[in-house]
This record gives sequence, C-alpha cells and structure tokens, in this order.
Amino acid sequence: MNTDTNINKPAPIAIDENQILFDAEADIKGIIEDLVQGKSILISDFYKDGLSLLREIHKYLKQKLPNKSFKEQREYRAEYARLSNLVLLEIIDQNISAQKSPSIGWLQKFYPENNHFCLTFPQIQGLNSAWQWYKNGISIPVLRNKLHPYYGTYFPTRFEHLTLFDNWLKRYKGPKKTAIDVGVGCGVLSLQMVQHQFQKVFATDINPNAIFGLREFMGTTKLSRKIELDFGHLFGAWEKQTELIVFNPPWLPGSENSGSIDDAIYYNKKLFPEFFAEAKKRLLPEGKLVVIFSNLAQISKVTKDHPIETELAEGKRFQLEKQYKKNVSAASTSTKRDQHWRAEEEVQLWLLTHI
Repeated sequence: MNTDTNINKPAPIAIDENQILFDAEADIKGIIEDLVQGKSILISDFYKDGLSLLREIHKYLKQKLPNKSFKEQREYRAEYARLSNLVLLEIIDQNISAQKSPSIGWLQKFYPENNHFCLTFPQIQGLNSAWQWYKNGISIPVLRNKLHPYYGTYFPTRFEHLTLFDNWLKRYKGPKKTAIDVGVGCGVLSLQMVQHQFQKVFATDINPNAIFGLREFMGTTKLSRKIELDFGHLFGAWEKQTELIVFNPPWLPGSENSGSIDDAIYYNKKLFPEFFAEAKKRLLPEGKLVVIFSNLAQISKVTKDHPIETELAEGKRFQLEKQYKKNVSAASTSTKRDQHWRAEEEVQLWLLTHI
C-alpha cells in the first residue's frame, strides 16, 4: 500500500509569512480573541508554549460553556477542537521547529518529501502519542503479545467487552473453520479468535490505516495466513458464508460524515440495517452472529434507541439466543469529566441466530 496516497494522515498546512506568532511574552487575551475569530497562531519559540496556550483555551471555555451533561461535554470538546486546531507548529525537514519538541517518527514516515509545512498542535499531540504506542506497544489483557497500533487506528483503552468476548470464545463449541470480523480496527477480536483456534478469519475495515497497520504488524508470520484483510465497508469483498460473524460496532449515534477514526466511535442511522441485511446473507444456517455493544448511549441520554433491540423487534432476520453482560469499571478518579453514568454502564454481547 502506498502511504502517500492511501494512509489517513494530517494534511500539511502551507506556510504563511504573515502568521500571528505566539511565545511566552504574548498577550494571552488578545491571542484568545484571535482564535475565537478564526485566526491561526504559530508557536514560534518553545513547544511548552503551545501546551500553555492550550491550557488557556480550556480556562476560557470553562468560563463560557457549561460542561456537566454528556451533551454539554460533547459541545465543549467540539469548541475546544475548533480553537486548539488553530494553534500551529512548523515542521522543517521532518522535525518540529519549536525548541524542545518531541521527536516523532511518523513525520519521517508520512512526509518524506515535504520539508517545510505546518500541522496543528493537536495533530502533533496525536502523532506523538500514536508514535509512543506504536513504538513501545500496548498490553491487552486477553492477548499474549503486545499490540503496536498504527497511527489513526482505534484501539481499546477499556477491556470489559474483550473479556466478555474471550469468555464466550472459551465456551464456544461450534465449528472453527472460518469467521468474519467486521471492522477489525487494531485486530484484537481477530487475534482472540486465532488464539481460540479459528483456522481462518476474514477481516474488514473502512479505515485504510487499520488494514495497513495490521498487514505491517503481521508481516509474513503465521498470523498473515490466518487473518486475511480487506479494505472495505462492512463485509467488503467477503461473500462466502461462514459459521461465525463478529461485529464490535460504534456505540454512539453520530453524524453521516465523520472522520476515519470517529467511524469507530459513532454510527450513522444506516449502519445497523445495512449490517444485519448483509450478515443474513453470509451467515451459515447454523451459524452464530456476535454483536458487542454497550448501553452507553441510553444511560447518557444521547438516544433511547438501541439498534440491536430494534433489529430483533422489526428486522425479521435474527433471533436472540443469549445475551451476556458485564459492568464497566468506575471512571478514573483523575478524570476531569463528569462521568456519573459509568456506575450504570454495561457492555453487552448479543448472540444471534437465523430465524
């Protein structure tokens, strides 16, 4: 895969010679006003000055916006994203020009021919965090080896749903010739199925970074023969029927046009009807359909609708064989968000079969 044309990565921003500059001596109030008006600001001295400006944006927003309910938190984050992405850093020869900036390998990987441009401060923060995860790996409780998630690929930071799936796999007594993993992401569910002796997993994702990253991760090892990947929507190129289909969809309703990684978090109204219609065609008569979900959208009052319950009530395609649930651990005491609903949150494994 050609990384120049296919990988989702931050788009370079052209250099503006008349750019407003920010350093430790700048007038914070004036800079914030510039940001609110949509003017971009370049960090001209130290990297830490950018961090300081982001803190000032938070201070400003806390005075202007409520940040209690789930909806208010989403609105706060949206406005923070708008303002913070007007804060720029200059990139020269694949390195950040601001003093004492982190060294980020993605800059060399993604922009080998582009020697002078800007990226936003949050983009640089994202690249830096993603580089650390990629370089050092992350441990997932249900997997034997560390994952090295590729930039722009969703990976789990909470594991209750993975434990739920792993416990189900331990009890599964059906055939293990093939399975389909819809929306493979960083590959956890596929890797779990291989650990539980599935001979072949066909996996898809609409995010090219997920496919590229997993191909790189598996290389020419045995895994590359057990997990076959396709870049495509829902089932992609996989037409053959299988004994197991696994889907860990987004858990929150969102807009029709979201970003690539947001597609792993927010679903649009077409996703579930399309998925169940296609799953019906690809599941063998005695096959099992596993959908991993959560009650997060309901308890946080984003919506009263539950797409799996809707399918079972109206779809006339599948029936519920069993549902498994697991409570979610309490939110970290260090989090600044009000997450009182976490006490009621549960992850769910829905086991469906043909009607």
